[in-house]
Amino acid sequence: MNPGARIFLVTGALAMGFAVLAGAFGAHALASRLEPALLAVWRTAAEYQFYHAIGLLIVGLLRERFPTVRAFAWAGWLMLLGIVLFSGSLYGLSAGGLSLGIVTPLGGLSFLLSWICVVLGTLRAGCG
Repeated sequence: MNPGARIFLVTGALAMGFAVLAGAFGAHALASRLEPALLAVWRTAAEYQFYHAIGLLIVGLLRERFPTVRAFAWAGWLMLLGIVLFSGSLYGLSAGGLSLGIVTPLGGLSFLLSWICVVLGTLRAGCG
């Protein structure tokens, strides 16, 4: 397996595991401690982390099949950045009251750009 594929498959699987852990932690440990609005923020963070962990797995498979298509590498790094910025800032906001201002929207933008890279990579690879 090429290293470009491996990095996104491993980080995707790790992000998936942490998303499951975060979801369970929110449902069990935080449910009685957080007000409903903050618990909803926590759930949103876990949900988007979960979706983009799946995205990282997909990108890993695309990188294995099309190792020279750079758009897929960009997609993976942007997804990973989005998980850290978007989900990370929402976890901080809901659990610790840590407001990071522009960080959350930048994470959302990273997610959006990552999927645009998947589209561009797919068109360049002749998949679509």
